[in-house]
Amino acid sequence: MTMRVALLASTLLIVPVCGFFPASAQDILKNKDDKDKPLGKMQSSNKTTEHVEVVGKRSIQPSEQNGLLTVQATAVATHLPLTLRETPQSVTVITRRFLDDFTLQNANDALSHATGITVQRVETERTYVSARGFDVSNYQYDGIGLPFAQGTQTGAIDTAVYDSVAVLRGANGLLSSTGNPAATVDYTRKRATRNFQASVEGTVGSWNKRRVVGDISGSPLASGRLRGRLVAVYENGDSYLARYSQEKTVVYGTIEGDLDAYTTVRLGYTWQQNNPNSSMWGALPLYYTDGSPTRYSRSTSTASDWSYMNNRDSQMFADISRRIGSDWSVRLYAFHRVMQTDGNLFYAYGTPDRETGLGLYSYPSRYTGSESQWIGDLSTTGAFRLGGRMHQLAFGVNAASSRTRQLSNYSADIGTALPALEGWSGNYPQPPFTAYDETAGFTQTRESLYGVLRLNPFRNAHLFGGVNLTHAESNGASYGVASNYSATRPSPYAGFTYDFLKHYTFYVSYSKIFNPQSELDASRKILGPVNGDNLEGGVKAAWFDNRLNVSLTGFHVHQNHLADFAGYFSDGQSYYRTINAQSAGVEFDISGQLTRSLQIMAGGTLMKIYDENGDPVRTYVPRQTLHGAITWQVPYVPHLRVGTNITWQGRIWRDQGVLSTSGNEIVTRQHSYALVDLMAHYDLGRHWQFTGNLNNVSSHKYLTSLYWDQSYYGAPFSGSFTLRHQF
Repeated sequence: MTMRVALLASTLLIVPVCGFFPASAQDILKNKDDKDKPLGKMQSSNKTTEHVEVVGKRSIQPSEQNGLLTVQATAVATHLPLTLRETPQSVTVITRRFLDDFTLQNANDALSHATGITVQRVETERTYVSARGFDVSNYQYDGIGLPFAQGTQTGAIDTAVYDSVAVLRGANGLLSSTGNPAATVDYTRKRATRNFQASVEGTVGSWNKRRVVGDISGSPLASGRLRGRLVAVYENGDSYLARYSQEKTVVYGTIEGDLDAYTTVRLGYTWQQNNPNSSMWGALPLYYTDGSPTRYSRSTSTASDWSYMNNRDSQMFADISRRIGSDWSVRLYAFHRVMQTDGNLFYAYGTPDRETGLGLYSYPSRYTGSESQWIGDLSTTGAFRLGGRMHQLAFGVNAASSRTRQLSNYSADIGTALPALEGWSGNYPQPPFTAYDETAGFTQTRESLYGVLRLNPFRNAHLFGGVNLTHAESNGASYGVASNYSATRPSPYAGFTYDFLKHYTFYVSYSKIFNPQSELDASRKILGPVNGDNLEGGVKAAWFDNRLNVSLTGFHVHQNHLADFAGYFSDGQSYYRTINAQSAGVEFDISGQLTRSLQIMAGGTLMKIYDENGDPVRTYVPRQTLHGAITWQVPYVPHLRVGTNITWQGRIWRDQGVLSTSGNEIVTRQHSYALVDLMAHYDLGRHWQFTGNLNNVSSHKYLTSLYWDQSYYGAPFSGSFTLRHQF
């Protein structure tokens, strides 16, 4: 007991040194007796009493507590705590159990298994995430939107500090200030626990992967009024890609205190440093001069042996919440984030000859950039009685600013001929980056008022109405081009749910789209904001006290003035045209507990994406996707859990916009393919657990993306083994 108090006291002393801290999560559920209990009556064996957010009569429990592949309530869509069935939009939640079972240790891997999500890895350090045919640019932490997030994600976020990752498909202008119609990704941080818990785990895997995670939480006080949590991660390893390796360090801390019976203060800090070597800037060429597709080995890379792209992400946050009576609460949230990138980059451009492999040229450069964000949010959520029925209301104000600075330095040897990539060792003399430079510096601000009302005029019918009024402004210049705009737009939101059977609900929702853009047209003018609308509807169902959730959804998205890549200026900078694009399709999603021993997380999407003339656009986004994961607690081996995870996507293609030497248009295609992963988890007594994972067991060879006119190959068959000790 003395050691536990000392450990926790040390945690509470270490955390403030890191910065400010909030949270959102709890200790993992693992009840060995669950298999013998009736479905729907299973409870966590966690000996601690964890934090549960309560608004009105609904509680939101951290996913660590339930051990499920679903959640029983979420506030990701409206700030109102609702079940998935009550939420009038499509939601998938990737729980802590799913992350641990399949060893999904970064956000890119985790999101690859969410319904309707496609992760486009265009380079080793940069990724685009798409849903319903469009890029995802709405991100949240603990339910608070990040108004300056972009479609490009640099450096994979580590999942060790998060309890769950929620994906809300469709426009979410209500809480994210811009109504991007793709999806909103919400990262919910782990929370401090009242009672002691601690764990340490080590992972070894293919290509010399080594990873260690420590997690300690609890309170030095018997009352639990002051509590803390500290999570630390260190990882390094090589890669199937030639010369590539990575080192990663993550520290997360949170302190939480109850000022009185009604007021809770959370302070927190997260720091992540990614240090990759031989990072790719750009990727492999996809076609030869004669128009035929290139065929490189899976390990081929265009990176030089001196290139790198380091990324640092530090976040400080404070979260104060106060309950007012039994039905209302007020929350004040402040967030500061600094993202820094530093890299020596090597880009290979050109089109190789099929016979010789020659035809590529060098483009070395140096890049440094930083972005500093401040976000404040004040919100009120609660319930009130009117006409003999209870109704719910949430409203708030959000203000944010962002300051971006970038510097690119170039060498004088741009355009040097390169040898054929196959067999190239990455040996290229590192030049001095002193020939010339380009800079960018601009400031963005957003101010938003938002509110949503959930009326319950009848016992089984519920009406939603809300609006977000946002003013967005930008001032400055990006690489010599003015980056100035100012716009104010309302984004209304409406929804309806009807419980037509005991377990079934019909729903429909509508929201407007408003999203400022920073891309340039052929005249070097900034494109105007995107506008449009998002409509969806379908049927949801839930069983066993919301431990099993199913939905079937139809959607239609219409966007005007959407930026679409059109070409390059002579200085290499991209310019864009605008298109009026639409996507329409259906989705299904199922997650949770099928039986006492069988859990599932699965979903699929079938859609089309087209312009105002009915012609297909964004053809590099798969029109059909399917994923399915099943875990099975083996009945006669009570400590063994096995599972499989399958992801499939339909064919994609890209018109490269150039002609071959024979005068034919060059089109790059990738056929449909499936990836199969396997897992096994075994409890080695009371305190030890072992998890083994095999990924891409068929070692299928595939391109990671056709988003740009370059790409590289995904990982072949690989494996990892994790040993975890709980104190």
